[in-house]
Amino acid sequence: MTDTFEVQGDFAPAESIAFSAPALDAAAPEVTAEPNGFIELGLAPELVAAVADLGYTQPTAVQLKAIPLAMGAGAAGGRYIDLMVSSQTGSGKTAAFLLPVLNTLLRQQAEAAEQARAEYEQACADAAARGEAPPKRAKRKDPTNARNFKPAIPGALVVCPTRELAQQVAHDAIDLVKHARGLRVANVVGGMPYQLQIAKLQNADLVVATPGRLLDLQRSMQIKLDKVQFLVVDEADRMLDLGFSDDLAEINQLTSQRKQTMMFSATFAPRIQQLAMRVMHDGGSSVQKIQIDSPQEKHANIQQILYWADNLQHKRKMLDHWLRDTRINQAIVFASTQIECDGLAADLQQEGFSAVALHGALSQGLRNRRLMALRNGQVQILVATDVAARGIDVPTITHVFNFGLPMKAEDYTHRIGRTGRAGRDGLAVTFAEFRDRRKIFDIEGYTRQQFKSEVIPGLEPTQRFPSVRPPQAGFGGRGGREQPGRERGYAGASRSEGRGGFNDRQRVQGAPEGRSFGPRRDADGYGRKSSFGDTGRAGYGAPRGDAGAPRGDFAARKPMYAKPGAPAGKSFVPHDARKRPARPAR
Repeated sequence: MTDTFEVQGDFAPAESIAFSAPALDAAAPEVTAEPNGFIELGLAPELVAAVADLGYTQPTAVQLKAIPLAMGAGAAGGRYIDLMVSSQTGSGKTAAFLLPVLNTLLRQQAEAAEQARAEYEQACADAAARGEAPPKRAKRKDPTNARNFKPAIPGALVVCPTRELAQQVAHDAIDLVKHARGLRVANVVGGMPYQLQIAKLQNADLVVATPGRLLDLQRSMQIKLDKVQFLVVDEADRMLDLGFSDDLAEINQLTSQRKQTMMFSATFAPRIQQLAMRVMHDGGSSVQKIQIDSPQEKHANIQQILYWADNLQHKRKMLDHWLRDTRINQAIVFASTQIECDGLAADLQQEGFSAVALHGALSQGLRNRRLMALRNGQVQILVATDVAARGIDVPTITHVFNFGLPMKAEDYTHRIGRTGRAGRDGLAVTFAEFRDRRKIFDIEGYTRQQFKSEVIPGLEPTQRFPSVRPPQAGFGGRGGREQPGRERGYAGASRSEGRGGFNDRQRVQGAPEGRSFGPRRDADGYGRKSSFGDTGRAGYGAPRGDAGAPRGDFAARKPMYAKPGAPAGKSFVPHDARKRPARPAR
């Protein structure tokens, strides 16, 4: 028996090479290919072909459970089921809601085309019976012509909290419908020209948008939402927690006739779940909850490491050491503020790294170009704020560095989820100073996992950092209820906390953080502030008066230019109560 192996690609020879197989291979069992799991889910052939082109033949756990329910499996009376799905980052949540929505739109489009074909054939038969010529088919009108303008009437709507996430979801949807004719996907985000987005909205079946720009176009009658059948809220915790609740409530009213509502996120705090129920049908009484992986479950393919640093300069040296690792393909360095982000990116560029900054203060065009450069491999290091914590799906990102800690413990889960996508291995490195210990404890309390603290030879911290964690009273991203005398964590962190040390020049080591840029409070964190009258009396920072004793009154303090025999003090009289002498008549 002779088996022939053909070598293809750049290294293929001109002729195929035949190898003589040993006799034992004749009895070897034949390996049968595993059937395509997406076909078994009942998806349209166009979608299955598009998924295969992307290199996937088997659905993930969240896709295996969410797709049948999203397509109405098990629903009574043909009704669609509202879903609330929670799964870890990189588990395929985007495809879990795009595939069933696109499948339903394709099926409805095919039914509408069949009905139109039947009506045309019936009209032709009626005309032939009357002895008339068959009617002509209606010509397709040019949507770019202003005379043919009609507001977009999408059948499905996906709402995202950030522009980057909306663009990523729209890009994935376009990849899935490349084999489907007549199904249009439009992306609506802020920072882009209105006329360009209005032109793209024409005849759109699926719209992926951010709430602000979507409502602007709806109020100007460029889009109608009264025909939306499916509403998907991606990263629902962000939408409901950070100022989008009013916009989402308005979208809920505009799409009140919809058949299905789906919410997807990696984190669903109990409070967020209560807010989400208000958007569901019947107050969420019939919602189906799906939880594949909780934030407390450890990422099997993401290694998490913690490094303690003495100060900002120490963190900077350790980051430089790690960025010179040859194992890094592409990396994201998360900063706490926009200023820190720009400064760190500029420093890395001066040192020869291929780095760019990404934050909310940049124009949308510049943000798009830098993200495209990252996806194309033209940029190795992306220095970003939490605007990049969601929606960045680049398979070649191998490392994530938390140079500045997030303001909320939930955001840590989304940050490290930028690596280790689709089963790949990733590494998440966190740098923390002594003043960040409360945030580290809160992250550990939320994820219910302890960091693995390590040191870099030659860059060991000189300070001794705590090894015993305080008991956690609960979870939800804030480390439980605030204890008396403990430092404030994510729930009440100051704006200057965690900024990477821009205002740390005169900070006392080990002292708790203040809540403003004013004078620092006493050692317990809740003491009295110093006042302008304290300086120069008993030394800088000394208590008011004599050892804190109160002064009797103001009578003992004589004015500097008092007249002899004048009273020591002068009572205050309101300006309106003073009697003025009458002016002499002229």
